[in-house]
Amino acid sequence: MTGTADWRAIIRIHRTSPAEADRVAQALAPEVAREVPRARADLVRVDLKSVELRIVAADTSACRAALNTYLAWVGLVLSTERVASGQATPDGPRA
Repeated sequence: MTGTADWRAIIRIHRTSPAEADRVAQALAPEVAREVPRARADLVRVDLKSVELRIVAADTSACRAALNTYLAWVGLVLSTERVASGQATPDGPRA
């Protein structure tokens, strides 16, 4: 996937502390290492509190599928962090 027809997407995840950004990066690293059909992803630490997930895909369908996959994993990481910190229950936000 190095042609000019490659589709690219960037997901930037901002956290409130470097430790939170570290946890996000550590949780996503195994998923980024997995092969996704017709797409590849890189995880980049852009600053102390931010992580970028950079996706390159062969076509629009592959880009959409990769985005859906990685956004689901990001959502899972952030939801798990909220539950672990006591900000939410597994069923939703605390009242």
